[in-house]
Amino acid sequence: MPQDRSAIISADASAGQGYRAVRLWLYAVAALIVLMIVVGGATRLTESGLSITEWKPVTGALPPLSQADWQAEFEKYKAIPQYEILNKGMGLEGFKRIFWWEWGHRLLGRLIGFAFLLPFLYFAIRGVLRGPLLVKCLGLFVLGGLQGAVGWWMVASGLSARTSVSQYRLAVHLTLACFILSAIIAVARSLTGAGKEKVPAPLRTGSLLLLALVLLQIFAGGLVAGLDAGMTFNTWPLIDGHFIPAAAQLGALDPAWRNLFENVLTVQFGHRMIAYALLAAALAHALNARRFGGWVAREAWGVFALVCCQALLGILTLVFVVPMDLALTHQFGAAVVLIAASVHASDVARSGRAITPAALPARPARA
Repeated sequence: MPQDRSAIISADASAGQGYRAVRLWLYAVAALIVLMIVVGGATRLTESGLSITEWKPVTGALPPLSQADWQAEFEKYKAIPQYEILNKGMGLEGFKRIFWWEWGHRLLGRLIGFAFLLPFLYFAIRGVLRGPLLVKCLGLFVLGGLQGAVGWWMVASGLSARTSVSQYRLAVHLTLACFILSAIIAVARSLTGAGKEKVPAPLRTGSLLLLALVLLQIFAGGLVAGLDAGMTFNTWPLIDGHFIPAAAQLGALDPAWRNLFENVLTVQFGHRMIAYALLAAALAHALNARRFGGWVAREAWGVFALVCCQALLGILTLVFVVPMDLALTHQFGAAVVLIAASVHASDVARSGRAITPAALPARPARA
């Protein structure tokens, strides 16, 4: 019996160490995704996203290595509408500047793929990833592959009849990246030690509502970015001289649903209104959590504070007409708010559960 108990303790300790390594791995991948979101924003703001006109997941990892290679790549870019309409007369050196942004963005995507896949295989072979955890991590990898395909789907939308990518596809690409980031954080948080004390059901609902609103606001922000809607109506709190624009302006397009995605005024107005709703929801949730006190109140107030900072960044980005430093800080801020909301929702969801190494799938102790 003592020997069996010793084996159980050894297995628990081994599992605890294994899951700590898994958590660190997932957090490292999450950090790379945040970097990817910021680099993607810079690629968009420098109008570099269409500089590579082909999708070569393997051979595309190498940049042009000779003058002839560079010229061939440049000729492909010259064949698309963006060059003809916006950049006609651009020289090879100018092309190189936009090329390196898009190439770096794609290279970082490949790096994230390897940073996920290689440790995943290691942990799976060692038996650290088992059961539901293995399925979750496999699902994350599949989502990552899908994100790469969505990225090319987005780029392809700007290669034939447009001078920029579709705002629909850009918003999907950004939101999927953020969804993957949120999912990685949730899986990592589920591998922490003992669960915290149980919280009331309304707080659980509130934390999920906050997370959903953050993702919705990120999608709306993607539409704003895709339409360059932040370049117009650069006043706050009024938009075009009104807090709520005239219905005729908000519904100028036909059919009406197109206004939500294609009308610059309506899209920017929607982004503002979702921001106000998110602020109100975060404050209401924090006040509700205050009654419970402890860790849940601290986390809720932390999320509210970050939402306030992000709203301020958004206002500054708008009124200064989207300077790159503010715009990228705003995009980074969105990722930070999402991470905080994901951590909070995950902690609230698992509150009251006794999650210890013994309760997690562990490798059998070696004899």
